[in-house]
Amino acid sequence: MNRISTLFNSTQEPILNVYATAGYPNFGDTMLVLNALQEGGVDIIEIGMPYSDPIADGETIQQSNQVSLDQGMSVAHLFDQLKNMRQSISVPVLLMGYINPVLQYGVERFCQKCQEVGVDGLILPDLPLAEYQQSYQTIFEQYGLLNIFLITPQTSDERIKQIDSISEGFIYMVSSASTTGAKTGISSDQEAYFKRIDGMKLKNPRLVGFGISDRESFLKASNGASGAIIGSAFVKLLGNAKNLREEIVGFVKSIKGLK
Repeated sequence: MNRISTLFNSTQEPILNVYATAGYPNFGDTMLVLNALQEGGVDIIEIGMPYSDPIADGETIQQSNQVSLDQGMSVAHLFDQLKNMRQSISVPVLLMGYINPVLQYGVERFCQKCQEVGVDGLILPDLPLAEYQQSYQTIFEQYGLLNIFLITPQTSDERIKQIDSISEGFIYMVSSASTTGAKTGISSDQEAYFKRIDGMKLKNPRLVGFGISDRESFLKASNGASGAIIGSAFVKLLGNAKNLREEIVGFVKSIKGLK
């Protein structure tokens, strides 16, 4: 069974997924960041593949993408950095990014590399559902990769059910119709949205993303789902950190309520 599915089947605690841009703050920091996240107690690590036009991301993550690209990060370099990942990392790992760099690298070659280094799934927000089913689903499944789809408050019930029917692992529940990092905290409207989705009795668990930045918003979001995803708040910490490992471990522990 995929590590992501195993995690959701084996824990009752709120699941924390943390996003980090590959090669940020410095080109060679990727594995340092991953190891520190695991040391802090993270449940899932989401690695952002830098892209020049990350449309779903807000200013903080866009800037981190640009810094990483300027330092020479690419899909090929990322795979090189991750080649021994599973010698130290045991938690599930996702790659998040946009379809263009994957197409340029070659979809099957990309999926094969993911399997080689131990990546468990992909989040590609601009990959249309129909195109995934028609062109890529078989390849993803062949290499043991889960494709994680996003839903928003504007997604119709019909589409949510369609996404649920072809998904495995979890569904990424975007908390609001904005870019990452644009809002913080959980509003009453968002809580109503979580409740609506909960009432649909989907087969897949959900993680809430966008606007989660501290323990309070993490717990509030987890009330309406199996856990939450933190991106911009963590990337901001990476950009300002004086002692990277220590501050990452402390951040994760503070969200998880660990000493």
